[in-house]
Amino acid sequence: MDNVELFQRLGLAIAIGAAVGVERHWRERDEPEGARTAGIRTFTMFGMAGGVAGLLERSIGIASGYPGITLTGFLIAIATVMAIFEIREAIAEKSFSVTSVIAAILTFGLGALAVLGDMALASAGGAALIGILVSREFLHQAIRRLQWVELRSAVILLAMTFVLLPIIPEAPVGPFGGVSPKSIVLLVIMLASISFAGYVAVRLFGSERGDVLAGAIGGLVSSTATTVAFARRSRTEEAALTLGAGAISAGAVSLLRTALLIGTLAAPLLPALLAPLLAAASVLVVYALLLARRQQAAGPQAVPGNPFELAAVAKMALLLAAVAFLARAATQQFGGGGLIIASALSALADVDAATVTVAGLLPSIDVNLAAQAIGVAVVCNMAAKAVYAGIFGSLRFLLHLTAATVLSVGAGLIVWGLGVAA
Repeated sequence: MDNVELFQRLGLAIAIGAAVGVERHWRERDEPEGARTAGIRTFTMFGMAGGVAGLLERSIGIASGYPGITLTGFLIAIATVMAIFEIREAIAEKSFSVTSVIAAILTFGLGALAVLGDMALASAGGAALIGILVSREFLHQAIRRLQWVELRSAVILLAMTFVLLPIIPEAPVGPFGGVSPKSIVLLVIMLASISFAGYVAVRLFGSERGDVLAGAIGGLVSSTATTVAFARRSRTEEAALTLGAGAISAGAVSLLRTALLIGTLAAPLLPALLAPLLAAASVLVVYALLLARRQQAAGPQAVPGNPFELAAVAKMALLLAAVAFLARAATQQFGGGGLIIASALSALADVDAATVTVAGLLPSIDVNLAAQAIGVAVVCNMAAKAVYAGIFGSLRFLLHLTAATVLSVGAGLIVWGLGVAA
């Protein structure tokens, strides 16, 4: 490591300390001189101390046969001094907070990391530390507003994602490629996440905007799963209009995502499919916005009482997994000769599978046949979502989703026909 790099690393350590110091000093900017324990200068020196300790560790600590002794000595000294002054300040102000002490220790550690380790990791750690410090008011307010049912749902979702999912076997079970237990659990997590995101969005932005935003985000993952999740909510909640708007916005995002996939994986199909997809998506966007505006005119709706019910989510996931299995089995039975039928069947669960499959067959199949296969898959997926809405959702939800689907498909077919005629 040459001197230029050492200067860069030490400079990063000092910059991390200065950035943390700006936040710490800003919070106590109205205090008179000598009334704060540590501000911008002190935290800058904490970062510099970490960098200097790292340099000494490189040249002295490792060579002495006692690696880490230099860093440990510096850290103990800094933590002790900072703690003593924080205790004096806390007694004077009658407050209890260890944030500045921990921030000082982390600043020192990140300064040492900048010299001894990965500079990118040190930079990211510094940004994360500052982000945590500046978000104090937001986090405190969020905790004050947090309800037990929200905390419980979040814990369940985290447990399923980071505890249950890693230990579930991934190997598929059964004929025709089988069904992977991990894929079912992943589908449960996805449905629960969509429901939870919708709940949070409604809490933050109100039902007239929250459901539409949550639906659009869910459409990036799976418009089918989003539609099923919103349909279930429409049975127990009064906000059928905004839930319908959310499901419709998910469909619009799904169409745009399909166009992006085609442009990425099957560019020769884009001239034939781009205009119909954009026309269909535009109709859905307009319909969703009109529904949301109607709900806003009707007045605010109550926030749902539960982010998601695990039993109901699990049943929906099993149904979608069964549909996907039957579609895959039928696809294998029809083979390549029944591309249109196979695409239609696979789209009962998700249109992405059909898009990727058809794209993988190019250029061995005719471009027109490939475009027709994807077009049929898109229409069948939209029709399937209307059927799911009828199974899981309220009548009002079903009527709006069906109307939007018919108008959207009609607009897409008209544009398709005009393109063929031209």
